[in-house]
Amino acid sequence: MRRLALVSAFVLLCGAGACAADTSEATVPGQGERGTVVSSTPVAQLSNEDTAAYLAERNFDTPVRNGVDAYRVDYRTVGAKGEPTTASGLVVLPRTQSPRLRTISYAHGTLSAKSDAPSVNNRSRPDQARTIMFAAAGYAAIAPDYLGLGDGPGSHPYTHAPTEVSASADLLFAAKSIAGQRRQELDRDVLVTGFSQGGHAAMAFGKALQADQVPGFGLAALAPVSGPYALRDVQAPAGLDGRIAPGPAVFFFAYWLTAMNRIYHLYDDPAEAFQEPYAGKVEGLFDGTRNELTIATMLPITPDLLLTPRFQAWAANPTGAAAEAVTDSDGTCDWTPRVPVRLYAAKADRNVPFANAEHCLPALRSDNASLINLGELDHPNSARVALPQILAWFQQQVPPS
Repeated sequence: MRRLALVSAFVLLCGAGACAADTSEATVPGQGERGTVVSSTPVAQLSNEDTAAYLAERNFDTPVRNGVDAYRVDYRTVGAKGEPTTASGLVVLPRTQSPRLRTISYAHGTLSAKSDAPSVNNRSRPDQARTIMFAAAGYAAIAPDYLGLGDGPGSHPYTHAPTEVSASADLLFAAKSIAGQRRQELDRDVLVTGFSQGGHAAMAFGKALQADQVPGFGLAALAPVSGPYALRDVQAPAGLDGRIAPGPAVFFFAYWLTAMNRIYHLYDDPAEAFQEPYAGKVEGLFDGTRNELTIATMLPITPDLLLTPRFQAWAANPTGAAAEAVTDSDGTCDWTPRVPVRLYAAKADRNVPFANAEHCLPALRSDNASLINLGELDHPNSARVALPQILAWFQQQVPPS
């Protein structure tokens, strides 16, 4: 009963017609193979009225200016070690005659099943609808699946900032090609948002855009929601001391350690990191075929039953390879934005503690940045409440063309 209660709490906290592929090779000038469209497959073609009905059915009370055309796009990008690979993502274009489209990049939260990615799942997950919401307001909208999710080969490098950025940037280049086929172009300055893991990804992508690391594009405004920006100082300690609910904490440690081991070689044998009987099966749980609920039922109820003493100590005070893994993904707030930034977070969030945003705000060192306290909301409801507010704020900052 205790396990069932914890799993139920985990689910509550974590939330939640394709046509034939039209293969199109198009290389973005100056990018070589990166951003090349391998294929684009229509996943939704909605009139103005159909778009309004689609969003109303999913309880989105946001303005609808136009119909939309949504595509699952497979494109060329790079892996965690710079090797060529492919990824997939969602590109949604508004049905408008405007020759120039202002663009929103939306980054999704934690997913473990490939089939739950935004470009693939149009029913049980909200991310495709959220992306369509932005396009229905007149923006071009993109949502990367990240590496290893959706159509992407291999495993997902969970909460790995460098590949969150590369997957987002290369989908932006691919979207530029898709829009170009309709004789439209994307505005240079991009509006960026994302939720949970996607808040982390959005912050990293915004930083890269401002630093001119995405040729041809810059940053217009940034509004991440409930992101784990402070892995070392907040997220990992909170997973051990109870500020994060036990189910999400166990899931986070299992997913992050197995993902980072593939990049940074944290252990030779899973038994170094994980206690039995979990050591023999934990890596296989994250093969992209199982969702978060299924995995949670196969893991222990608390982190101290999952992690060996050595790795509990490493989580609290990472050194060596663990420190390198944390450092590469933990600096997403270490920059000074020249554009408006709003951090959205909820005090009652027991997946990603509010302290992440409190830690991030002063690190940004900017009067352009502010923290919006969403109050006593849990993790999934922080996105439900924040994203319509973010759309309204984006419309004030950079109205759709």
